[in-house]
Amino acid sequence: MTGLRIDASRTDAYLDRIGAPVPARADATALRDLHRRHLRTVPFENLSVHLGEDIVLEPKALADKVTGARRGGFCYELNGAFAALLTALGYPVTLLAARVFGDDGPGPPFDHLALRVETPEPWLVDVGFGRHTEFPLRLDRRDEQEDPGGVFRIADAPAGDLDVYRDGTPQYRLEPRPRELADFEPACWWHRTSPRSHFTRSLVCSLLTGTGRITLSDRTLVTTDAGRRHEAELTGDAALSTYRELFGIVLERLPVLKADPPV
Repeated sequence: MTGLRIDASRTDAYLDRIGAPVPARADATALRDLHRRHLRTVPFENLSVHLGEDIVLEPKALADKVTGARRGGFCYELNGAFAALLTALGYPVTLLAARVFGDDGPGPPFDHLALRVETPEPWLVDVGFGRHTEFPLRLDRRDEQEDPGGVFRIADAPAGDLDVYRDGTPQYRLEPRPRELADFEPACWWHRTSPRSHFTRSLVCSLLTGTGRITLSDRTLVTTDAGRRHEAELTGDAALSTYRELFGIVLERLPVLKADPPV
């Protein structure tokens, strides 16, 4: 999708942000490396929702947020930005809409944005689903695929859709139809404004590490290291320094999780 491409200066800045060299070829090996580096450097976070910042689903704006502002984002931003980088590097990229599974089955359309990337083999690429795969998954396989994030399986679903499972639990249902970034704008607006959205009702910043994951959930710092979990409550300005030191995010003020408004 050529409309996703960013210019050379933004591409170089993006690669520098994730600590990646320019790939010699747009192949599966480089894709795996880029995927893991992205997850370890660009956090999954919804701070913009609680800082009153606008979210612009446009390739240049998304790349600038990752590079210039050194921020992260949620699925529409992270996978949208990564799609722009991969396109600029020569990968064929298709945006896919997904419905996230809840207690009552798959949620509404455009609930999630994921990517199909071809090397020429088809891969499911997703750097915007929080705790998920460390590496891309083969879209054309129906057997179990082992990953540091768990055991994953892609299964055929009704109407040609595909269900993605992690450790036997359905995560989301992919629609194979190609989409444009603009298609996700209504769902993105709903997720950042509706009192029913889990993004307006939670405050999270999370990053994959070499041995686990670090997550700042409101003022609770959760560290998982080699399977061991530790929680610490932060007070005062400790959260600001934590954003800076652990996630590389420099904020002038703390995002505030508001009390749940009436629904």
